[in-house]
Amino acid sequence: MAECLFCKVAAGEIPARIVTRTDDAVAFHDIDPKAPVHVLVIPTRHVPAVRAAAGPEGEQLLGRLLAFSAAVATELGLDARGYRIVTNTGPDAGQSVDHLHLHVLGGRHLSWPPG
Repeated sequence: MAECLFCKVAAGEIPARIVTRTDDAVAFHDIDPKAPVHVLVIPTRHVPAVRAAAGPEGEQLLGRLLAFSAAVATELGLDARGYRIVTNTGPDAGQSVDHLHLHVLGGRHLSWPPG
């Protein structure tokens, strides 16, 4: 999608601190971190939110994104103490960019409930 901020990050049109990438996904540091480690994982193709990842293809994408997020957490050294993977869908949940993204948070104790 031409005007999507995260599509531009995925395409390399907007600079980001990239952690790693695959053909399907990109992981990069959040510009407004909420934890010492705060990385966003996005699909390289535009998907507005979790609810738009329907059917077998969407389910496969969600599975790949979750597995990729776990691999990113390992790469960033978060396995020993733990981490959180979160996605927000819609304005009431705090989704500020209409492009599916998972937050990988760690590096400190994360309290519960989160909101």
